Amino acid sequence: MPGDVVPLLVLLLCVQAVCVTSQHKGCMPDPASAYRFTGAVCRLTYPAAAVLNEKTTEVIEAAFQHARYPKITGEKSILLIGTVKYGLDNLEIHNLSIGRSGFELRPPNSIGMKISNVSAVFRGTLDYGYGSWLMNIEHSIDFEIESHIDLEINPMLYCGAGKVAADTSDCYLDFHKLSLQLQGDSEPNWLKKLFTDFITFTVRLVIKGQICKEINKVANILSDFVQETAEAFLSDGSISMDIGVIAAPVITTNYIESYHKGLTNYNNISAVINESVFDPGQLTEDRMVYFWISDHVLNPMLAAAHQDQRFRFEVSGDEIIELFKKELVSPAPAFIEKCLGESVPPVLSVWSFSIPLLKTSPSGTSVQTEVSGMLQCGNPLTPTLYFQMGVEVVVTASYSEKKLFLHGNASEITILKAELQQNQQQLDAVQQEYLREAVEKIGIPKILSVLEPELTRLLDKQGANLFDIVNPEVLPQNGFVLIQMDFGFPQHLLVEFLRKTLE
Repeated sequence: MPGDVVPLLVLLLCVQAVCVTSQHKGCMPDPASAYRFTGAVCRLTYPAAAVLNEKTTEVIEAAFQHARYPKITGEKSILLIGTVKYGLDNLEIHNLSIGRSGFELRPPNSIGMKISNVSAVFRGTLDYGYGSWLMNIEHSIDFEIESHIDLEINPMLYCGAGKVAADTSDCYLDFHKLSLQLQGDSEPNWLKKLFTDFITFTVRLVIKGQICKEINKVANILSDFVQETAEAFLSDGSISMDIGVIAAPVITTNYIESYHKGLTNYNNISAVINESVFDPGQLTEDRMVYFWISDHVLNPMLAAAHQDQRFRFEVSGDEIIELFKKELVSPAPAFIEKCLGESVPPVLSVWSFSIPLLKTSPSGTSVQTEVSGMLQCGNPLTPTLYFQMGVEVVVTASYSEKKLFLHGNASEITILKAELQQNQQQLDAVQQEYLREAVEKIGIPKILSVLEPELTRLLDKQGANLFDIVNPEVLPQNGFVLIQMDFGFPQHLLVEFLRKTLE
């Protein structure tokens, strides 16, 4: 039962894993007021919710396995017999089966869910005693309660403590059958009738209360679990993300949409977003899931990676020899030929000299930065080449077969400094043109080819390869990137959630 709430929240909460946070600590009063502070938007359409609605059984079973039903006690006076006292203890659920389930999205902030024909057997121990001045009898007997139930839940989504939360207090149970079966035939018929008629009514109330309570509990456990999972996914070393939401989710008849803030945290310093260009019309409803990500999210990430010295690259050995075998229009300077021909191969080191600046447009994502490089030859008597360059590359990205692919074209390469360090000899115009062409046709493709598996490895390390992502598209627009895809249910996330829940 709680599984119909939980799976619908799984992806809605999971999408926080690509989103990040702003300077606001609380929730904005309405989504429109939050737009300019929004770093990322996540839209889950009706077909995606339908897929999640199908994946309920395992979560339901986990929820009921962990439900703890309180001991039920009571007493009743009966003529000639005296007072009958009873207690139902060790109540557990068995033989759970789920019938049909359906749902609808209800604007502006709730989901209507109906689960039909849920059957379960509750087993436990009945302690009872009765007596008068003539006799006093105490017994203990096992019992079963067979139940057939329809369940209706109307969870309301809201912004709570920086995350998407669900209020599941609007919960109704309709009992088509709730019958008490006492084990054995030694009990008097009047006792069976008493317990069947009197205790069943009490059990009905307790089961309803505990089931609705468990639904709310599991939803909250999952919310915390996905929040922690997303934070771990977005964290690497000293770089992390705050993934809180900035306003309550919006629900229409066709989609659920959540608004996230967008802060990169590095060494306890957080970014700020207050000029976002988000507008709801930038997203459509044709695919199952949409991620809208602002440049204001990506630029602080690049800045943190630069400050953490993540953009450093080194090539040596036979690999550098192979790289420079590429045919270029410009002739190789004599010192390059000499360096490559030495018995000990050279080492080429490249690193970011300034914080990269990212700007997205329909043609791709432009990354502008200054880089430094050094070509150190194997013979210490051969001069070391040092250079600084301004580079602007337009990059497009795609994701296929669980691998990230980057495609880049240099739009501008400017040589700021190029010299042989030992004698501080500046490169002439011909040598500089060779260096510029080598950066364009050798350096940039090589760096992208290294980034592809490294970024894929980082995604795999955080579990992205376990998601069944179908036909993803990365669409650059003015000031933001739109990622749209269909998906299969992230079974690994459910398995991990169940494992932790069962601990």
